[in-house]
Amino acid sequence: MNIPLFEPAIGLGNCHLQTIFPRFHRPRPWIRTQCQWLDTPDGDRLALHTPAPLEDRQDRPIVLVLHGLEGSVESPYVQGLMQALLAQHFQVAVLHFRGCGGVPNLLPRAYHSGDSEDPRWVASQLRARYPSTPLMAVGYSLGGNVLLKWLGEDGVDSPLTAGVSVSAPLDLHRSSRRMNTGFSRVYQKHLLDSLKNSLGRKAQDPELAQRMPPLGPPHVFSNFRYFDDHFTAPLHGFNGVDDYYTRASSRPYLNQIEVPTLLVHAMDDPFVCETAVPTQADVSDSVTLRLSKRGGHVGFVAGSLWRPEYWLERVIPEFLQGHR
Repeated sequence: MNIPLFEPAIGLGNCHLQTIFPRFHRPRPWIRTQCQWLDTPDGDRLALHTPAPLEDRQDRPIVLVLHGLEGSVESPYVQGLMQALLAQHFQVAVLHFRGCGGVPNLLPRAYHSGDSEDPRWVASQLRARYPSTPLMAVGYSLGGNVLLKWLGEDGVDSPLTAGVSVSAPLDLHRSSRRMNTGFSRVYQKHLLDSLKNSLGRKAQDPELAQRMPPLGPPHVFSNFRYFDDHFTAPLHGFNGVDDYYTRASSRPYLNQIEVPTLLVHAMDDPFVCETAVPTQADVSDSVTLRLSKRGGHVGFVAGSLWRPEYWLERVIPEFLQGHR
């Protein structure tokens, strides 16, 4: 498939401008959705947001969207993708990871970069309810890592007919180090502050607070490695942060993917170490790499500063159209 090269917008060549600009250019959600709560087998709940009720239609694939860390259906990149997919007659379902979207989940556990079980279970529910409808998925950042790991784990048994990953961290060891250097620490602080607020709301439930790692030690939210070692790893059954980063990274699974998959990444991504980015030799024949020198993290703003064009919202629907 001929995927056009990305050229950054005039005036937005810097990776940080690419990363930050979409947040301020499209700050408010503009597509209304309805929320359906799915009761999970372990006694929790997951929110699935859809712009319109889903239908069992062979000619209208469902695209399951997996957001990034502390993202939601209101994130500008999700809103933009929904608009682009709806214009091309796809159905869209946005999964909120546990505790995201401002509503705490019911169990002590939260979500993490390797949590492929939840989207896999949601996909099984969608396949059962809409058996004639093709199912595809798009994941951004953390959600992209989850998607790639899920695709690699399932191989030929994947319920998906196609997938797209954008700006996935790929190697969590290297990405955690990258996030703790230079200006990337500004993004790290922003995300950790958001996690602190989200978990603080959840900890207002005394029963849940007793079963969660304490959030009080000041060093916990100083960087991702400390946070993941203190909170993410023990809460989700990992033997420390190194075990978590090794088992949750998607890079080792890329050569096991059997479903047509587009992997989009910018080499100047301030969230991801450049050495973590795979080459064609690291991925299966089912994976199409679209690597660009610039684009930032979930940025890829083309056109110009005055007339920005969101390149992902053209490329992703075109790729999925080729596999519907």
